[in-house]
Amino acid sequence: MGIANSPNTPQDDIVAEALGLVSLGQTEGVTLRLIGGVAIRVRSTAQYPPIARSYKDIDLIAARHASSKLPKIFGRRGYTQDEQFNAMHGHFRQIYYDPVHSRQVDVFVGRFEMCHSLPIADRLHLHPITASLADLLLSKLQIFELNDKDQRDLLALVLDHEIGGGSDAIDGSYVARLCAGDWGLWRTCTRNLDRLSLVLGQYELSTEQKAVVTARLKELQEKIAGHSKSLRWQARAVVGERLQWYELPEEVEQ
Repeated sequence: MGIANSPNTPQDDIVAEALGLVSLGQTEGVTLRLIGGVAIRVRSTAQYPPIARSYKDIDLIAARHASSKLPKIFGRRGYTQDEQFNAMHGHFRQIYYDPVHSRQVDVFVGRFEMCHSLPIADRLHLHPITASLADLLLSKLQIFELNDKDQRDLLALVLDHEIGGGSDAIDGSYVARLCAGDWGLWRTCTRNLDRLSLVLGQYELSTEQKAVVTARLKELQEKIAGHSKSLRWQARAVVGERLQWYELPEEVEQ
């Protein structure tokens, strides 16, 4: 799906609007990439009614040093900003609102930190519109309190993309390498991969589709398990779950 020309006001269709924001950033010299559910929708090659969902908000990640340019970009588009939040946190995260469509846009600047920290901002060159498929996967797997929408997003991503090294595949080796360096990330990701296998039966996918998902989840788990773990990982593993290994980020509501 390419970036279409878009008007100077937020569009009714949230996917078209998300693409328009990436295009606007490009015009203004700011690298923006989609993450989250809308990004996964953009990268989907098919739609699956049993795991389809609606989208309320847009998530973006911007390159480092973009924070000062974002207010002008979103202001021109007709967005208002969360002035208090942006004043306090704007160097690494900014919030904007589309009052017409009651949408929130969350922009991570230079780094992605939620339940865990991921180096997504260092990899924005891998795709012109969204974060890479591996980064999209990790941005969901790193969520400690996974909800139904997150599960649907993950299932759609795994169902649509094989585990491999190509540009249209999920780089399982990269996922395994990141997990091998951070016990906390490893614990949350493996916990959620196990969870996906357990909840798969709740969604009315076909037998063939479930077999594809099961095989790819198993391949991911095997890659993660087989990657040699860092000394830092091993040291943290001794403590295990006796010490909290994740953050619970505060949700920002309009």
